Amino acid sequence: MSSTAVAPPACLRRPLVVPRRFMFGPGPSNVPPRILEAGANPILGHMHPEIFEIMSDIKSGIQYLFQTKNSMTLALTGTGHTAMECAIFNAVEAGESVLTAVNGIWGERAADMAERIGARVNTIVAPPGGCFSLEEIEKALSKHRPVLFFLTHGESSTGVLHPLDGIGDLCHKYNCLFLVDSVASMGGAPLCMDKQGIDILYTGSQKVLNAPPGTAPISFSDRACQKIFNRKTKPVSFFLDLSWLANYWGCDGKPSRSCSLYKLITFQMLGLENSWERHRKVAEYFHDGLENMGLKLFVTEKSARLPTVTTIVAPPGYDWKEITAYIMKTYNLEISGGLGPSVGLVLRVGLMGCNSSKANVDMVLTALKNALKHCHKSRV
Repeated sequence: MSSTAVAPPACLRRPLVVPRRFMFGPGPSNVPPRILEAGANPILGHMHPEIFEIMSDIKSGIQYLFQTKNSMTLALTGTGHTAMECAIFNAVEAGESVLTAVNGIWGERAADMAERIGARVNTIVAPPGGCFSLEEIEKALSKHRPVLFFLTHGESSTGVLHPLDGIGDLCHKYNCLFLVDSVASMGGAPLCMDKQGIDILYTGSQKVLNAPPGTAPISFSDRACQKIFNRKTKPVSFFLDLSWLANYWGCDGKPSRSCSLYKLITFQMLGLENSWERHRKVAEYFHDGLENMGLKLFVTEKSARLPTVTTIVAPPGYDWKEITAYIMKTYNLEISGGLGPSVGLVLRVGLMGCNSSKANVDMVLTALKNALKHCHKSRV
């Protein structure tokens, strides 16, 4: 008679079968074979010299991707939310002022995180699909005098690509750190951390980088490190404490490296400029195709359209859920509805990294055209 009270589940005796799908939503994106193969390499010990070499290579890759010379550059084990928390938890102490730009869901979540650690949070708000002028940002900086200003570069919930030039200089004028979320834009749109005066920048692995979810590259400027390492209190998270992470990644100049985990990012790039240009051209081709079908783009200003995630005004008279379900069932292809302030207003299509091609655009346009023919349309 077995001494175990819970029997082994029969489902675990069956081989795992994962369907192949076209991942054309706002993320995750499809992972190329080269990257899948890299994940099948043997496991090494966390203190083996080869691990330190791999980590050093990853750091160099992130510095190139971010266009930064910051020594404090590393990859977190976790999603983009992990990086958002790491940035806020380390840079902000209870009672300090934080300013967040809210033109979609990610600004809302950054404000929520800062409030949870006792910061005095103020926001500037733009309607979904909108951006902020330098004048609006400076007015808020002057009024609230924050220690940190948060802005999303690629707002995937609304499809907005926000301009960055000049904002870093404004933040530094008011002795404020500039924090940028580039999860949906990194690698797909021009961004240069050092030149644009960004103090903390992070992204995620599952979008343009075409790696599995669960890794979040992040970098801190010397200005950011100066504030962080002169805190009066410890950060609220041990796991995300930058002093520990700095030692873990060998960023602090100390000989000891107490490593615990690592996640290797392997991404194919023929050069950042080529990637930016390809995403721009494919997005324009897609947008032209949508407009030729009679569909409307949610972001009216062309220069403010995110090239990696396109937001389409939900076709009047249709149930967006029926459209996405039809496309998934018929074409094995994922697109999604809105998120946060754009729920019910848009369809979202992500063409990122290896998925950014005119052939994939044609596939999505065909799927949308047939969905509009076959899905029920009510009288508007």
